[in-house]
Amino acid sequence: MKKSLFIFLFGLISSFSVLAQETVVRGGVKDAVTDEAIPGVTIAIEGTELKEQTDGFGQFVFKSAVPFGEQMLKISKSGFLPKRYPIVVNEGQTLNIQDMTLEVDKGSQSDLFTITLSDDELNDDTGGSDNISGLLSSSKDVFQRTAAFEFSSSFFRVRGLDSDNGTVLINGIEMNKFDTGRPQWSNWGGLNDVVRNQEFTSGLKPSTYNFGGVLGSTNIITRASSYREGGRITYSSSNRSYTNRLMASYASGLMEDGWAYTIMAGRRWGNEGYQDATLYDSNSFFASVEKKINEKHSINFTSIYAPNRRGKSSANTQEVYDLKGIKYNEYWGYLDGEKKNSRIKEVEEPILMLNHFWDISDKTSLNTNIGYQFGKIGNSRLDYPGGANPSPAYYQDLPSYALGDPDGPDYGAAYVAEQNFINNGQIDWDRIFDANLTNNISGNYAAYSLYEDRTDDKQWTFNSILTSEINENIILNASLNYKKLKSENFAEIIDLLGSTNGVLNVDSFSNSPFDENNPDAVAFEGDKFRYNYNLFANELAGYAQAQFKYSKVDFYLAASVSKTDYQREGLYKNGNQSISVDGVLINNSYGKGDKIEFTGFGGKAGLTYKLTGKHLFDVNAGYITQAPSIRNTFTNSRESHDYIGVINGKKSNDISITEEKISSLDLSYIFRSSIVNAKLTGFYTKIEDANEVSFFFTQGSSTGFIQEVLAGVDKQHIGAELGLEAQVTPTIKLKGAASVGQYTYANDPSLYITSTSDDFVGQDEQGNQTNLSGTQLRTANLKDYKVAGGPQRAYSVGFEYRDPDFWWFGATANFFTNTYIDVSPLARSEEFYLDADGIPYNDYNEDIARDLLKQEKFDDYMVVNLVGGKSWKVGDKYVGFFASVGNLLDKKYKTGGFEQGRTADYRALKEDVGSPKRTFGSKYWYGRGTNYFVNVYLRF
Repeated sequence: MKKSLFIFLFGLISSFSVLAQETVVRGGVKDAVTDEAIPGVTIAIEGTELKEQTDGFGQFVFKSAVPFGEQMLKISKSGFLPKRYPIVVNEGQTLNIQDMTLEVDKGSQSDLFTITLSDDELNDDTGGSDNISGLLSSSKDVFQRTAAFEFSSSFFRVRGLDSDNGTVLINGIEMNKFDTGRPQWSNWGGLNDVVRNQEFTSGLKPSTYNFGGVLGSTNIITRASSYREGGRITYSSSNRSYTNRLMASYASGLMEDGWAYTIMAGRRWGNEGYQDATLYDSNSFFASVEKKINEKHSINFTSIYAPNRRGKSSANTQEVYDLKGIKYNEYWGYLDGEKKNSRIKEVEEPILMLNHFWDISDKTSLNTNIGYQFGKIGNSRLDYPGGANPSPAYYQDLPSYALGDPDGPDYGAAYVAEQNFINNGQIDWDRIFDANLTNNISGNYAAYSLYEDRTDDKQWTFNSILTSEINENIILNASLNYKKLKSENFAEIIDLLGSTNGVLNVDSFSNSPFDENNPDAVAFEGDKFRYNYNLFANELAGYAQAQFKYSKVDFYLAASVSKTDYQREGLYKNGNQSISVDGVLINNSYGKGDKIEFTGFGGKAGLTYKLTGKHLFDVNAGYITQAPSIRNTFTNSRESHDYIGVINGKKSNDISITEEKISSLDLSYIFRSSIVNAKLTGFYTKIEDANEVSFFFTQGSSTGFIQEVLAGVDKQHIGAELGLEAQVTPTIKLKGAASVGQYTYANDPSLYITSTSDDFVGQDEQGNQTNLSGTQLRTANLKDYKVAGGPQRAYSVGFEYRDPDFWWFGATANFFTNTYIDVSPLARSEEFYLDADGIPYNDYNEDIARDLLKQEKFDDYMVVNLVGGKSWKVGDKYVGFFASVGNLLDKKYKTGGFEQGRTADYRALKEDVGSPKRTFGSKYWYGRGTNYFVNVYLRF
């Protein structure tokens, strides 16, 4: 009996033991060269949504049930080449794979912040320099990699959209600016080794951190424990933005006491880049410290300080390029034998952030963050209230002005102007100093000064991000985010250029004081003048998202809501803004203006259908309403409280400000096999009720600072993208990409001009100054004109060869078509054909006008690029070399440009076009000719 009971119990326990045996898939990933463990590697089982990441020791284990039988593991991490491993999963057995390796992607060493233009061109105030290559840097999609590395030097924009349609975060904290909606990439420029760890979601695809934009989101992870232990020293040389770069970094990894730290310092410098006198002077510092309190809680502190100064380059007319070449830059001249650039952009905005990571359970985590960014952005320029225009490319000093003489071409004067410009053609600093010294003797104020347009921001950000795995099929994400900004804006004298009498703080055009509270003020070096005001912004936003993952179908749903408000506070009582409204004299610049409020909503959904492991279909759709950027809200914030729909302090009955509305849809077919990976995407995006406020100076008889306001702009972006790569042999990969788009204005928006120049300033019935003459509401006939911003069609073909002995080489040929000039909206309005009395010109010819207003299309062009590199193991250290040559064939090509607004009139434009050489032709940007980048590093 006892024996039978014992046998029964033993059998029962054995049965439970067998049933209790779990099917476990675990393993580790190491560096193929160094044999070091790699943390943060994504391990995915193809055909399912099962994913895990390696820990600080390079180990992983799947927590969810893994399907039995033959499976394919895909391992990937930013900066490494992805790999695929076949495995067999048996029921009730543990599969432990410890021999998986990843090789460093040598292409990832091609520093996007140097090779592309994302660091030295983004967020410039030229209006034509904008690309989103940095946003795409972490993606492994072949099309997006091509857009980042090959297309960006031509100012190509993915789907024709600006970078404010994508979101950039650091540790979950959004870095897009209130002012422009774009990230300021130079805030962390030169810190390449510590910003490579990124999580990227393309388009409307779901993000763990925020709702994102229609171009997706990138989260840069600077958590100290996420970096590989060891150090790296890098030196680079280039002729693109700077000539030298030196970087050094070290990471401790997660130590036994729960601490981890990562530090980095870098410097980039050069007297000039590819363009003349474009100096570069930048230092970069980074520190991240983490304390793992226990298994559930960890705290990380990150500080980033990357001050940088760089000289700007000018857009020029074709006449100027023909005389001086594509490297010409009008902003500089020789002073004491050295090149001195008058246009310097200086950015100094430290970032501090504290992050708390809480693993509430195995399925739920909460990430809470607080960030503070402060500092300044300054843009210098010459002021000349008592002198002639110092620009060496001033239109009256060029041959075209003499050739366009109303009495007939003056060839003698044109030849003298041509030779003077060819032989000199730069700012005459000695003449500027002489003029100021002469004024010192006569007791007059400075004829010239060098001043800086300053923006000093202080911004706090707080957010909390929740991620919860409800079960193996459902993941929930949610976040709450609050941002608060105080932005101080003013002009400051930085150099009186030899004057001892200072600058009178009076508008030289209208003779009105810039500050009526102190009308006789004189500004000296370090003093504020011209304008002085604060901007305040607050944003409270939240989003929720659910992701559903099944064997054949994955889908997601997400919604967001935001509340945003802006307000201006004027610290100067600007004399040009003392106006009469309904018979009452007011000043529309001093004190606090209206609080402008916006409510935004967003909704998006997507579905992926896995027909087989090789064939997948993906669709995403979204609708977003959002606040416009500050820059596209206030129409003349330097002088008044006015914003879109409020003109001279009075609300318009015809236009009003509202949220921008964006509708987007994309559909993709994805094919993947052991040899070929391909993705074909069709997309459609509609932008409605957008605003565009442009700032520029006009010269000559209508000299002044002009704001051109477009309100209620609609745009349509439609096209297709293709990315294709084939591993034809173990060492050779072929790749190709294409983007075919058509980006057009979809309506005829409203337009008006604000200005304080004497051409636009008039008087009201009481004799008070008003600029109502410049704010007449017009219609800009822009429908079906192409949206400017780089080529609308781009193609790339290339190959890579990777030798088993750790050297590699690649080449691409890139073709660009359908690039258009940015047209003048004013020239497409009633202003073009009406005289001063509002009557159409009696000599107006519609056929001639149609030719005059035809949008310029640039020539097609091809750019060939080469890349290559090699790495060596020296003892327990590693040495690497990387080099690239851009535009190998030295092709000269226009990347963008804009029509000048001076000839927004039928007769003036007809006369200018009919001259032997145009005086007010369009201004262009040219791409760089043959250029290079060389990089060597030591890793230990």
